[in-house]
Amino acid sequence: MATSSSSSASQILCASFNQDNSFFSIGTKDGFKIFEAKTGRLCYEKTLGAFSIVEMLFSSSLLALVGAGEQPSLSPRRLCLFNTATGANLRELSFLTSIVAVRCNRKRLVVLLQDKAFIYDLNKMAILDEFETVPNTKGLCAFAPNSEGCYLAIPASNTRGSVLVYDTLQLQSYCQIDAHRSPLAAIIFSSTGMYLATASEKGTIIRVHLVSQATKSYNFRRGTYSSTIYSLAFAPSLDIPDILIATSSSGSLHIFLVEAVINGSRQNKLLGSVMPDSINDAFDPANHHVVHNIVPAAVKSYVTVNRIENLPNTSPNLAFRASLYVVTQNGYFREYILQFLKLNGSTWGLEREFNVLDVTSDSC
Repeated sequence: MATSSSSSASQILCASFNQDNSFFSIGTKDGFKIFEAKTGRLCYEKTLGAFSIVEMLFSSSLLALVGAGEQPSLSPRRLCLFNTATGANLRELSFLTSIVAVRCNRKRLVVLLQDKAFIYDLNKMAILDEFETVPNTKGLCAFAPNSEGCYLAIPASNTRGSVLVYDTLQLQSYCQIDAHRSPLAAIIFSSTGMYLATASEKGTIIRVHLVSQATKSYNFRRGTYSSTIYSLAFAPSLDIPDILIATSSSGSLHIFLVEAVINGSRQNKLLGSVMPDSINDAFDPANHHVVHNIVPAAVKSYVTVNRIENLPNTSPNLAFRASLYVVTQNGYFREYILQFLKLNGSTWGLEREFNVLDVTSDSC
């Protein structure tokens, strides 16, 4: 991996992990880059101007690109589907106003404008539906990566923290969840689309909702003072996610033991039968771990859970280990290893770190 200091003056305009967290992409004022998360290898880069949206489709060669509007050829009103294998544009879609978000999985492509949503069949690139939304200038949304639970979540109000869940397979509204009193700041689905996590602009309480029962939710207290939630992520899971993590403007990383609370039992599959009785209370500190100062305060960050490892026989004190990836807007990728103890404690360490803006071309 080569480095160059000349690119470090750039700032990240966007960053995202692909649907299985194996790769991540960044957009800058100079172009965009694709990295393999496990190795940190720069797999693809293109330098031709500023990009505000760079989204991958799993580990395929398909990218969804939207320019930041700083060059005439990179209009924020144009979506380009780009093939990294051939270096060619596959399709371009133009809209009347700026694109604020793009999401995709193997069946659907979702394009959000500030007040409108478009649903496409990704394989045929045919428009399936379009509908008006509440003003959404930040492009706040969540999309379930699993095609069987092909849900889109977007704000349903600008004054309260209500979420519209839309079924992109059946092309109809699925439910509305009244999650918070304050407007939404962050939303994310679990990998199956079974659960939805939400945070409001106040940022003191994070809620996990069972999508099939819109009125059923679980509360997790982040803190008593307000803080902007930058990013939410569930651990990968085919059923109930083990943990939910959040990064905030305070620079802290918050980890919530979701499965223990949802099960309503001390028999967490990772922690075994050693959790104290207080685990039954979602507000109890036993369900909440904090790593302070993982990024500078007020620096936006993007986080995901790479993997969870059960460690029943590794150590008499360790319960499980989690690997987390964090990309910061000031240009750093970091992997943290968190080890959760059987008596509710936790330890953490920085596994690796590099500046994504300084890395020059390589190939996967």
